[in-house]
Amino acid sequence: MEAAAAAADPPTRAADARLIPEPRVRRAGLPLPRPPYPGLDNLVRRAARLRYPAISSVLAGFTLAGCAALILQLVQRQTGTTGLLVGMGLAMLPLPFVLGALAWLNQTARVPLRHTLFCLAWGAFAATTVAIMANGWASDFLITHQGSTRGGTLGAEFATPLIEETAKGAALLLLVLPVRRRLRCRAERTCAVLARRAPGPLRRSARRLRRPHPLRARLRPLPYFRPRPRTRTRARSNPRTLAAGTVLGGVTACGFAFTENALYLGRAFTDDQQTRLDSIGLGAAPSLRDYDSTVHTFVLRGLLSPFAHPLFTALTGLGLAISLTTARRWLARLAAPVGLLLSMALHGTWNAAAGLGTHGFLLVYGLLMVPCFAALVCFSVWARARTVRHLLRRK
Repeated sequence: MEAAAAAADPPTRAADARLIPEPRVRRAGLPLPRPPYPGLDNLVRRAARLRYPAISSVLAGFTLAGCAALILQLVQRQTGTTGLLVGMGLAMLPLPFVLGALAWLNQTARVPLRHTLFCLAWGAFAATTVAIMANGWASDFLITHQGSTRGGTLGAEFATPLIEETAKGAALLLLVLPVRRRLRCRAERTCAVLARRAPGPLRRSARRLRRPHPLRARLRPLPYFRPRPRTRTRARSNPRTLAAGTVLGGVTACGFAFTENALYLGRAFTDDQQTRLDSIGLGAAPSLRDYDSTVHTFVLRGLLSPFAHPLFTALTGLGLAISLTTARRWLARLAAPVGLLLSMALHGTWNAAAGLGTHGFLLVYGLLMVPCFAALVCFSVWARARTVRHLLRRK
């Protein structure tokens, strides 16, 4: 009876005893309790898990969107709404031919679509925004200190190529960033320690074991800008690497040329329309002769020189590609600066040809621009044929 009474009575809790919690039973009609909102430490922990490409993509998207809004406002202020729409429509006509040629060359380069879209947006929005603002400041400074004639000449031939080619070439540099330092294996650490603490002959041999270009370890490794290992034989550049530099530079310049053509064509259309209204009025029907400036600008920029800006920036891309892939130290140090300087020089010569009159312009166009464009076409055909031949050999 005592055992039965003890089993019937609930167990008493001792002073140091700890009961096991029973499972919670959900009551009918009541929702389950919601988890608490994430605190600040949880948000910081989740943000730390994001990868650098995701953060850089978001920052690039916000930057390009802001530049797009700003450049539209700047162009609309100079051309008006009607001039902006007309200029964009006329500037769109040569765009498929240039992009089609670059897409054909991209079959050799195999540059990802996200990189080409970034370069196109950078050239159309960011580079043009920097160029318009910096060109205006440089022009005002030169005109104030050198006079209107000499200041305008210096701005068109020296300041404008320097600003525009630097702004366009920044897109290629951003693709190989962010800057970082990473050692791939312990052997490089060992070589670094030997190079610091060992005597002369051992120090020199340890330096030979390291990579020939320490700057490449701080850049993002891209598949189309992958350096070849250093060998005793003569190092030759990979056609894919050179084609990738040409494609990235050409796409960036293509976006830049589109916005610049829209600005110049829209401004010319607005001026022609205002001149027509002042001289003829609203009663007469418009004709093609009333828009001579617009037609002249379209023929010059849309028909005769649609590949001018891609040709300039392609030299910058070629120089950067050679610097990132060659096995020669002197060539790696000189290729990128020389490519940028050549693009600036060619751009400045092209701008100077506009002030030489019709005959001077045609002379520069025939003796300089046509051979450079022919050389770029021959290079593209060579790179494509070399890649097709390599694929046929693998089959």
